[in-house]
Parts: sequence; C-alpha cells; structure tokens
Amino acid sequence: MNKISPPEVDMSDRERMTRLADFLFEVSMLRRTPRTGYQFLGSGAENVAEHSFGAAVIGYALARMAGADPGRTVLLCLFHDVHEARTGDFNYVNKLYNTHDARRALADGLKGTGLSQPVLELHDELEEAQSLEASLAQDADQLDLMVNLKEAKDLGNPYAVKWLECAAQRLRTPQGRELAEAIMTTDHTDWWFLGPDACWWERKNGKE
Repeated sequence: MNKISPPEVDMSDRERMTRLADFLFEVSMLRRTPRTGYQFLGSGAENVAEHSFGAAVIGYALARMAGADPGRTVLLCLFHDVHEARTGDFNYVNKLYNTHDARRALADGLKGTGLSQPVLELHDELEEAQSLEASLAQDADQLDLMVNLKEAKDLGNPYAVKWLECAAQRLRTPQGRELAEAIMTTDHTDWWFLGPDACWWERKNGKE
C-alpha cells in the first residue's frame, strides 16, 4: 500500500503581520500542551511553555559558566519545543510507536512570518549538537527536568530517583554535570525556608 503524503501547509495568501499573529497564537498553545512523561512518574505536572522558560533560564546560567554565547543558548532553549504546539509532546514510551517530523511542524508554523531561516537554523543547530551553545541547551533541557524531579523526590516519590539518574547520564558538558550535582544535593525548599532571618520564624505571624 502506498503511503499517502500529508498535504502541504499553504498560508501564502496571508500577510506577514497576520502570519506573525498566527504564530503567536500557535506558541500560546504550548501553555496548554502537557509534558506527558509525568503520567509515568505518577506525580507532578507541567506544560511545554513552563518547561521552555525553565530551560531558557538554566541555559543562560550554563552559558555564563562555560564562557559561551548566553543569547544564542537562550534562543536555542526558547525555541527547542515550539514544534510541539503541532505535534504534542511524545514521551519515551510514545516514541516506541509514534513518529513525528519536528522540523516540518516548525517550518509549517513559521511559513510567511519572516522568521523561518533564523528559527530553523536554531532547530538544526540544536539537533546537530556540535556547537557549545547547543550542547549547553541540550543540558538545560535535562536540568529543567531534574529540578522538577528533585522536588518530586523531596516530596516522597521514590521513582524520581531513577529518573534523576537517567537524566544525569544524558548530560553533555562539565558545566551541566556540575549544576546537576548541586541540584541533586540541595533541598528544594532551602531557598525560601532558610532564606529569611531566623527571627521571622520565631515571631511566627510577625508579632514582636
């Protein structure tokens, strides 16, 4: 049986500003696109937009640590899952049975926006993972997951330990491994529980 090719996306009759608006609405879909791996972890939830933001912040920190281009690294993180507005997020079990064309989905979303070349270049650079910035962005992707997994571990999910170990094995850079070690050995509540002056806790509700 011959495989039927999917129809081409044609938005050529729309003006550039309209296509940019289309693209912004498409990106907004990521706020409602769940990251599906948490179904297997049994706790936690996150959408793709939340993950992309976390990865971008981590990518900036890693780039500063490594002496890489922070702006380039952040852009790689920011756009790395935009295609999932069209494809959805495939977890590791899904990928055993389903395939998707991430680049085509991204290209179709970008048609007519004037952003195709630079954003597709980001996609290709990240996939090839030859530049330092791409390697750091790949690590930021994993480290954002690890932040959530460490919180799940602290809250009592025993399976989060296995996931943390797997994510750590996928790290590519010394900076990524260094930050991963800090994440795994820091209580996720320390930033707010230990941050205030101790007398704040002693005063309870603020009474002298």
